[in-house]
Amino acid sequence: MKVLLFILSLGIFGLAHATTPQELLKTYEAQSGKASTSKGEQFFNAKHGKEWSCASCHENPPNHDTKHIVTGKVIKPLAPSANPARFTDEAKVDKWFKRNCNDVLGRECTAQEKADVLAWLISVK
Repeated sequence: MKVLLFILSLGIFGLAHATTPQELLKTYEAQSGKASTSKGEQFFNAKHGKEWSCASCHENPPNHDTKHIVTGKVIKPLAPSANPARFTDEAKVDKWFKRNCNDVLGRECTAQEKADVLAWLISVK
């Protein structure tokens, strides 16, 4: 029984790891360096060689419901101040950073880019 509990605690079965936006930020900073809110805001609003920016769907400030520019699907606020559930499920964060960075950059985001964007999003009121 103890072994089963240990395996479950490791997330072997794909269980999401609950976290906070601040804990995720510390993780990204440990991988890359100190985050910059100003660089995060610039990154969020800029196009990076592809058709979209992060703001294309999430708008600026990202503190209210928006709609995906292609599908029209409602997107809940990205800023944790407006949506406390944001950045609290590490598996979802990884999934959406991977997908959205590919849409915006044509590649995965670096840990520094994630740190900068997350630091800015945490600062948005």
